[in-house]
This record gives sequence, structure tokens and C-alpha cells, in this order.
Amino acid sequence: MMHAALGIWILSAVICVGRGDHHYGHSQGDQNTGPEPSAASLSLVNSANKQFSFELYSKLAAHADSAGKNIFFSPISVSHALAALSVGARSMTHSQIFSGLGFNSTLLTQEEVNQAFHKLLEETNSPSQKEVSEGTAVFIDNRLKPKPEFLETLKQSYFAEGFNVDFTQTAESANTINKYVEDKTNGKIAKLVEGLDPSTVMYLISYIYYKGTWATPFDAMLTKEDIFNVDDNNKVAVQMMNMEDTFDSYYDQAINTSVLHLPFNSTYSMLLMLPDDMATLESTICPGHVTKWLKWMRRRRYDVFIPKFSIKTSYTLNDELISMGMTDMFSDLADFSGISEGHKLAVSDVVHQATLDVDEAGATAAAATGIGIRLGSPFQSPIVPVLKFNRPFMVTIVECITENILFLGKIINPNI
Repeated sequence: MMHAALGIWILSAVICVGRGDHHYGHSQGDQNTGPEPSAASLSLVNSANKQFSFELYSKLAAHADSAGKNIFFSPISVSHALAALSVGARSMTHSQIFSGLGFNSTLLTQEEVNQAFHKLLEETNSPSQKEVSEGTAVFIDNRLKPKPEFLETLKQSYFAEGFNVDFTQTAESANTINKYVEDKTNGKIAKLVEGLDPSTVMYLISYIYYKGTWATPFDAMLTKEDIFNVDDNNKVAVQMMNMEDTFDSYYDQAINTSVLHLPFNSTYSMLLMLPDDMATLESTICPGHVTKWLKWMRRRRYDVFIPKFSIKTSYTLNDELISMGMTDMFSDLADFSGISEGHKLAVSDVVHQATLDVDEAGATAAAATGIGIRLGSPFQSPIVPVLKFNRPFMVTIVECITENILFLGKIINPNI
């Protein structure tokens, strides 16, 4: 039987808050406060989101296509999109999405998850948080008659803007989506949609924007060309930023990894992880490590070198999500009767894109660095150890109070 395809496109990139025409949703400023989530349910959702971050990372790292490539994504953006999708899922489809996201259905109801995500989005988009903004958008074809309660939940809980499009006009509807995405990403992603199947009746987009300024900027005059060791046989030239200062750091002996803390002018920070063995770090890292590092870091003077770069990543997450148990939503077994009872719907693709820019002033979306050691100056002053990010390393941008993970990745080659 032929059925309409429900396309879920997840965007994580540089975003400027913008408004489109012909939308029926509320803007972020119009969001009702709604019922507050309990402390217990908010804690459960936060914990699940953190665990999901590293589980999805491990799936991306294990994918055959990832060999020798940078990894960079926003786990919270993926979580937001799939949580919004779960609003319209029923039966086994709903159970699989909940389980894949790490939500225990015996401890969390859909309403509690919605309340928790509303709270998270409300805090992220508060006037005091000028570095980051998040939201969702849904594009719906006139052939689909969605349930009013589904749309209302997306508006109230997930800060969704809604747009009517005619997906039978494939080029025009693709341009509409691409224009929206381009506006939201300040031109960073101009063509999220390359082509559309005429049977598509819905697109759900989740986006996140982060632009942070270093608490202590790097001096551009100290940036010099240097070598980055991609692996034992490949080296590339990079523009290496440099700063000698006092930093918070931690050496995790259990996994032989050096961790450097680079704060922004806010409660957000970048953690840079340089392991002796990348495979050991990737197979072991979990939310507990972030908690431990932030708690036990100590201040010490270092001569730090970090590459200046811009990268972009793009993923189709179907295989990764299927391997995490979300199988039915991609097949004829999908039950999205909570969206509409008039159509048989299934997910066609889950796509994620991200960009990362790192320079002397700060980082947009996220940043990546690594560590190397050299002797101090020839003078008889105290030896200042060197942290030189000149080989593959992992990065994450976290909110230090909640330890929520906005971005996570691995930099293999800063030039690609």
C-alpha cells in the first residue's frame, strides 16, 4: 500500500532568530508558561538527554563512513526533534522513540516530557541567554489534516512555528524550507533540502544556535601557521592560535585523557579532550565523566595552542536511530495516528547538519581542540607546560550549571 512519507529533518547550526510569512504558529515570545514540570521529571529528562548524547555519538563514530572524518552534532537538537515527533506517535512506535531517547515510560508520561522540554527551551531562549537560541518549525501540506491537539502541543511545548506548503510543488516547497533554514542559520546552510518526494506531507525541523565569546580572547597577533597531525602518516597545515594563561584542567588517569576547560562569557563552556588513545576515550566517555571533570578541575598555568578553523558536517541518522531501537517509525508499522488519523504516515529521513567556527574571539555553535607538551622558555622562570591541540581530539559545549550538552564532536582534521 502506498503511504505518505513524514520527513523529519533536524537542523543544528548557526542560527539567527527570524520570522517567516504565512505561518500559523506562535513565536517564541508568545509561548504560554504552561504547567511547570516536577523536579523529578525534569531531572529524568535531563539525565536521559545527556546519556543519549554519548549513545548517538558512539553510533556515529562506529559508522563505516565516519572513518577519518570529523564528527560534530547537537544532541539536544536531535532530542528535541524526536521528542516533538513522539507527541504524535502511538503504540509500539511511541515506545521505541521513548526508549531510544532514554525515557522510562513507567516513570515519565508524554505530558511530563513535553513540560520538561518546554522548560528547557524557555530557559534557553530567556532574555538573559543571548548566546544560544532553540526552536522547532513544522511544514504541513494541505493534504494532511493534523489533529489540533498535536499542533497545539508543538506550539506550546516545543516553541514551534507552523507553515502551510504544497509539497506536490516540489521545487517551490523545497525553496520555502531552504529559505527558512537559510534565514535561521544566517546563511550558513543554504540548501538543507536538495530534492523532495511529492508524497511528502510534513517536515519537522529542530534548530539550535550558539555563538559564544571567550572569557579571555586569543591574541590574533600570536596566531601562526603550524602542523596538525591527522594520523601517523598525514599532516596538515593549520592556523594555530596561542595563549599563555591560567586555565582549569584535569588529567583523567583512568582513561589517560587531558581535559582543558575554556569558558565563554556566560555559564557555557567548551571542554577539550585530548586522549592518549582515541578509541579508549570514545568507548568509555559518558555523562559521569563531564560531571567529574567539572567538579575536580584545578587551575594551572599553560601555554595553550588551538587550531583556528571552520567545519560543516551532515548526517542521515536513519541507520543510527534504527540501531538504537527506533525501527517502526521508518516502516509500514509506524503509528503516527496522534498526528492525523486520515493518513498512514512514516518517517522518510532524519537528517542532521551542523557547523562549527572557532577563532580568536570565540566559537560559533561549538569548538574543537587537542593537547601537546613542550618545555618552557630557556630562561630560569617556572616551566610552563604546553597544551597543544595538534592531533585528533574531542570537544563538547556544555552549560556548566545543568551540565546539559549542546554540542559534541571529534576533530580529526580541522581543514575538512
